[in-house]
Parts: sequence; structure tokens; C-alpha cells
Amino acid sequence: MEIKHLFGLIGFPLTHSFSKGYFADKFKKGGLADHFYDNFPLAHINSVQALIENHPNLKGFNVTIPYKEQILPYLDEIDSAAEAIGAVNTVKITNGLLKGYNTDAYGFEQSLRPFLKENQNYQALILGTGGAAKAVDYVFQQLGITFFYVSRHKKEEVFTYEEIAVQGLADYHIIVNTTPLGMYPKVDQAPNLPYEQLNNQHLLYDLTYNPPKTVFLKNGAQQNAQIKNGLEMLHLQAEKAWEIWNAPD
Repeated sequence: MEIKHLFGLIGFPLTHSFSKGYFADKFKKGGLADHFYDNFPLAHINSVQALIENHPNLKGFNVTIPYKEQILPYLDEIDSAAEAIGAVNTVKITNGLLKGYNTDAYGFEQSLRPFLKENQNYQALILGTGGAAKAVDYVFQQLGITFFYVSRHKKEEVFTYEEIAVQGLADYHIIVNTTPLGMYPKVDQAPNLPYEQLNNQHLLYDLTYNPPKTVFLKNGAQQNAQIKNGLEMLHLQAEKAWEIWNAPD
């Protein structure tokens, strides 16, 4: 059957893709035989223009590392939340015009809420400063959670891992890993933290879902911390993207 509705994922490299399998299953279950989702590994972001020209049936696409910020200049319009975040992971194409959205923030917030108690003041650490970190930043602001960034490189208003080792983790109840450390295939890596200071009052959230339990999460579990991987967030953001692609123009 002719593919009338094409969707996809851009990024580089795309060594594995949750999205392709997820949408293939969704289309099959929904009887959407004229729908297809594919991976489009782009070595350079400027290749996105040729991608769209070569696929006139492309209705929308997801954006992953390293293009969540680099895609912005190629968009005709940006949703207000995505603009505030400064990163886009979902693009809808309507009559050749591209509009960017951020469904990462939605997915992260919805998956985080069950762990939050009412009337409790939380402080958090965001490990990494890329596009995914910006979505977490946005959610924390919306929820009124005080947070700080942590990076390997010293920047203004950003802690280094060495500084966190000195400060300790007692005051930071939520620690979110937005870096690729521990992601397949380099599954033996983890952010350099004093994990021995963790306890059951901490939540470690890793945006990675492959492997399901990274070294970061394993280290937290050994100290009785609550742990959460990024799979539910991915499901939620994918469904939100599908909703956006199918919304009336």
C-alpha cells in the first residue's frame, strides 16, 4: 500500500530508536496501513531541508541528539512552551511550513508527578546542559522546584561534579541525568557523584531507557533511593507528538 502519511526521527547517530518500533506497533494495531515511521540519521542539521523536499508525504518528525536546539533556525513557527524551553523534539509539517513543539517536558512532568508530595520543598540537580536538560529545567520552573545544573565543564551558575562532591547530596532530593552516560552501548559509565550519600529520601531519574537500569540508577538503588528510567517519559512524549501531528490545523 502507498505510504500517504510518513513520520520519522532525525538525529545522529541513530544507533537505536524507541520511536520507530513504538509507532510501527501503533500503526499496526490501529490498522493504519498507509502510515509509516522511519529513522533519518542526518550527519548535518542542514540536511533536514533536503529530507523534506525528498519526502513530500512527510507529515512530521521527532528530533533527538544532537539537534533539539540546532533545529530551531529551520522552523517557521515555534510553540510557546518550546520557545520558552529553547529546544524542540517534535515538528509538524503543514503545507510545507514547519512548527516546532517540545513534548519532552510533558512526558517528564507527567512521569515525575507521582513521586512528588504536596507541600514539600524540593531541591534538584540536573546533570547535563543540553536540549533534554532544558525541558527538565522548564518543568522544574513550572512546579516551583529549585534546581541547579551540574556539568563536567565549569560555567557560570553551573556546578562541576567536583563541587558537588564537596557539597554533598543531602540537600538535593531529585537528581536527573540528562547526559548519555550509561546509555547503550557504553553501559558501564555513570555520572561522577558521591552515591554513598544517597538514601530513601532521594529520587534518581535517568532519561535513558536503554538499558532499563543504568549504573546511575543501580547506584541509587543500592542506597535505597527511589529510581526511575525514561521509558514512561518516552511513551508519554510519543503520544503527545502523535496528538500534535493529528490535531486540526
